[in-house]
Amino acid sequence: MIFGLFRKRNHNRIIVVRQYDVLTAMARQPVFYTDYDVPDTVMGRFELLSAVMILFFRRTRSSATSGQELAQEIIDAFFEDIDYSIRELGIGDNSVPKRMKKLAGMFYGRLESYAAAMDGNDRDALATALQRNIYPTAGEEAPSMLGLADWMMVAEAHLAAVTEGEIATGSAILPQPGGIDKDVA
Repeated sequence: MIFGLFRKRNHNRIIVVRQYDVLTAMARQPVFYTDYDVPDTVMGRFELLSAVMILFFRRTRSSATSGQELAQEIIDAFFEDIDYSIRELGIGDNSVPKRMKKLAGMFYGRLESYAAAMDGNDRDALATALQRNIYPTAGEEAPSMLGLADWMMVAEAHLAAVTEGEIATGSAILPQPGGIDKDVA
């Protein structure tokens, strides 16, 4: 009986890796950094990957238990990846847990603010939240995040149509960015 549990976890790991790879590949699309004004920096990449993870997490909140467990494992993989990246940047072992705690707080804060805007179908509030998080010190000089907000709204609608089977097999995809006028008010 116990060996069956190990097989399931190993099978889940394959699915988690497959889905995580799809999500991270989306967040690495150059168009986000060239056309959507996300800075191509460590924090810019964290912000975009967080947005993609939030979209997936929101989709799976209505999934069966297996989909929710998969989502949690993907979020865990996200934070393992961040931990690894922090260590690769040369951050000392003693300060990694403190930084991880701060980044986790940032992620869940973004989840809350983006969810509030998306639940209200409020594109402008989402763009404002994205702008505040992606450009925390830029103030009024920060680029518009309307294009990214529009893509997130389209992506959420796309994910709503993803079947439970696609979620369960780690085959959910997001729509390609592009064709959205980021300056339309």
